[in-house]
Amino acid sequence: MRRLGFLHALDRRRALQAIAAAAAYCVALPAISAETAVGAVSEITGYAFGELNDKRRKLTRRSSIFLKDTLRTAADSRLGALLARRTRLRLGAETSVRIDRFIVDSGGELVLDKGALLIDTRGRLLKSLEVQSPFALIAVRGTRFFAGPIDGIFGVFVVRGAVDVTGGGSTVRLNAGEGTDIASPGAAPGPIKVWGKPKIAKAMALVN
Repeated sequence: MRRLGFLHALDRRRALQAIAAAAAYCVALPAISAETAVGAVSEITGYAFGELNDKRRKLTRRSSIFLKDTLRTAADSRLGALLARRTRLRLGAETSVRIDRFIVDSGGELVLDKGALLIDTRGRLLKSLEVQSPFALIAVRGTRFFAGPIDGIFGVFVVRGAVDVTGGGSTVRLNAGEGTDIASPGAAPGPIKVWGKPKIAKAMALVN
């Protein structure tokens, strides 16, 4: 009888351990599944890091980029990345971008908290690609465009394709060679203008 009681106690202890292990696995599962790779760093100059699940890691060439990652560059630094194998992303110095959503051949949502970026979808028409910033919402339809501070103001310029820029309750469509300036967060996009070569070169220098 004593041995039978001992075996029952042992089985009960093992069952409790199994339940505890399963519970720990379920708790950890969301954090693991959240680390879905959507791209990789293709080049880097200076220093950059990623933040995911309240953890910071230094980024180097070929570092993976994950869904919900926040990418940050330091002063005098640049970062190039490839998302979903085809969309190229370039970040200028002191830039912060969060990858909210990204799906192969579909598009996604990026949040530009500060700084400058250049996106090149390499001529592909994506179903939906949006860049949110404090200044405007930029809706992309297969294009190469710049967004960021230039000449003391936030500017958006299209190299190829078209984008819709929405801010302050107003939307403008930019085509290749055209840009708009936004004076402050919440303000409407300014008049559509053809950017000259000096301003284009200045914008490209911020991300290259």
